Amino acid sequence: MAAARVRNGGRPTLEEVAARAGVGRGTASRVINGSPRVSEATREAVEAAVAELGYVPNRAARALAGNRTDAIALVVPEPETRFFAEPYFSAIVRGVGAALADTDMQLLLTLAGNDRERRRLAQYLTAHRVDGVLLVAVHADDPLPELLEQLGMPCVISGARHAAEPLASVDSDNFGGARAAVDHLISRGRRQVATITGRLEVYGAQRRLDGYRAALAAAGLPPDERLIAPADFTEEGGARAMRELLSRRPDLDAVFAASDVMAAGARQVLREADRRIPEDVALIGFDDSVVARHMHPPLTSVRQPIEEMGRRMTQLLLEEIAGRAGEERPTVVLPTELVVRESS
Repeated sequence: MAAARVRNGGRPTLEEVAARAGVGRGTASRVINGSPRVSEATREAVEAAVAELGYVPNRAARALAGNRTDAIALVVPEPETRFFAEPYFSAIVRGVGAALADTDMQLLLTLAGNDRERRRLAQYLTAHRVDGVLLVAVHADDPLPELLEQLGMPCVISGARHAAEPLASVDSDNFGGARAAVDHLISRGRRQVATITGRLEVYGAQRRLDGYRAALAAAGLPPDERLIAPADFTEEGGARAMRELLSRRPDLDAVFAASDVMAAGARQVLREADRRIPEDVALIGFDDSVVARHMHPPLTSVRQPIEEMGRRMTQLLLEEIAGRAGEERPTVVLPTELVVRESS
């Protein structure tokens, strides 16, 4: 036993355990990780070698040496109802899960949609019970990013909060996607183009509005604030905004909604008003979620690579946790694509 420790110069390795047990490294790893795909004799030999050498598995060793938890938190500062209603969030979770599949990291999903939940989350994070945080759907005035900075905790957010975002972030091209959608409507002869925005304290929603305005300006169409209705990314909000638009500008002939879910709400109101889609009013959403594909008529939508966003966020966070990130926090903007269907 002493010879093994001296030869390694410190903590015994998995290779030394395998050699002592007379098995391959992979077999030793399977025993240590509790795999049933080993014989009882092999299990006993490896367990004896672990005991003799005092071997501590790498994951636990890292935790002991560096105060690591081998867990990251995915924090969504939204109420539970919105999290489960919007396909965006489930796609982000799938992307994060895919990026963690080949790691030892555990994922903690936390919804913080009210003040009590946020206070509880702040206490949890202050205790450093996770190694890093993925923040999704962050509002411009959200105090969580500043708390994480103060704690020195690695953090990546989905979408910058403003143009000078200091944290690492991953987003889709909100401006370009919105502009492509409105360009498409104008190319089809639509001239009274309205938009239903998301909450404008979310930078991504503001950028989609900027893209809408840019497309109108490029086509020489005069801006009209009566054609802009703010909402909140919900179906109910989309419906309310659509009613406002019809009351202010009943002559509108196209609507760009900043999410598929809001487009679904708008579609219902248009039907109630006997407006045919797309004959009377063309309709476009954003996300290209399952909602878009299952609407009638199928919804033209801006596809953003949401799962890829989740993967890239996780990769950046793991690099920061491992100390491989550079001085500058990266800003990653992934391309969008307009998927044309019958609604436009």
